[in-house]
Amino acid sequence: MSAYLDHNASAPLLPRAREAMVAALAMTGNPSSVHRPGRALRALIDAARDKVAKAAGAEAKQVVFTGSATEAITQAIVGGVKAFAIDRVIVCATDHAATLKAAEATGVSVRVVGVDKDGLIDIEALGRHIETANLAGEKLLVAFSWVNNETGVIQPRGRIEAMVGPTPHILVIDAVQAFGKRDLDFAASATDMMAISAHKIGGPAGIGALLVKGHADTVRLVPGGGQEQGRRGGTESAALIAGFGAACEGFNEAFSVERIGELVEQFEERLLMVAPDAVIFGRETERIGTTVNFAVPGLKNTVAMMSLDLAGIAVSSGSACSSGKVGRSHVLSAMGVAPELGECGLRVSFGWSSIAEEIDAFFKAYETVLSRHRQKGAAA
Repeated sequence: MSAYLDHNASAPLLPRAREAMVAALAMTGNPSSVHRPGRALRALIDAARDKVAKAAGAEAKQVVFTGSATEAITQAIVGGVKAFAIDRVIVCATDHAATLKAAEATGVSVRVVGVDKDGLIDIEALGRHIETANLAGEKLLVAFSWVNNETGVIQPRGRIEAMVGPTPHILVIDAVQAFGKRDLDFAASATDMMAISAHKIGGPAGIGALLVKGHADTVRLVPGGGQEQGRRGGTESAALIAGFGAACEGFNEAFSVERIGELVEQFEERLLMVAPDAVIFGRETERIGTTVNFAVPGLKNTVAMMSLDLAGIAVSSGSACSSGKVGRSHVLSAMGVAPELGECGLRVSFGWSSIAEEIDAFFKAYETVLSRHRQKGAAA
């Protein structure tokens, strides 16, 4: 039996999302046109926007559809720096490359806040950056990933919002891995902008959204023809948007926090039984109940992943957005993990379609990998 254990990279397409996309593809027209076919597509997009907004705890007018979460993050950070005359951008060392690269592209000073051994942001250091900016009369844009895509570690969003919210500074959250699994409550939050994605919850790839508060309506990168309330130009993809909206409903029905949490517990118990020396990263702090990032000392992830792939087991070594690279993770490095152990890190992530039999399939293949590793070590 094969096993797909890489939901953090992309979840399988939900049947409801596929059906919505097929129906939308059968429609003809441009959603900006005033004739009947155009109005029908506009109604479809508006209905999907309502569904995404409901899932994010946002108002429909706060949802701006983008081509991906990376585009949404870039629009928020690069566009936000320009729109709000930002002096400095603050990011977290374990943020996704989308955030780190967007910060670099702003052209303003960037400060990286470190994390502790569990991957939690140095909240005191963040506070010092804010205090320094306040004294200097500078305006900051603070960006961070709420749930780390590699380790599942959950950052203290409430504490960060309490620090940034009452100030003139701008707060941007990458909520890609949290969306559908945590309460986003965007409209009532102190967050200015938030990025989410469809394909992490069983929707199609190629569609994301930036949640934007009213005061940030000048943030844009693609002016174009004025689509998406003038915030993101270009003809909307009705099929992808329809799939996104349907996924928001379907994922809520298919995904159970309790069920997936039990699978993760089973996985970790079995892992420590077959590999007592395994290190599970972020285990001492709160993690999203879908993700296990671990390493067996001396067993390189390149070796393990190749063997598992041949056995039909899909896992990863970290972010799928790093040009297919396998090796040491910048997230683990930021957590102070030794380079030789970081090169052994594997990420297993569960989602709506995960079943216990996939865990059985994983360990059937992984125990063979471990056996070869141990034999090689004994012979050395």
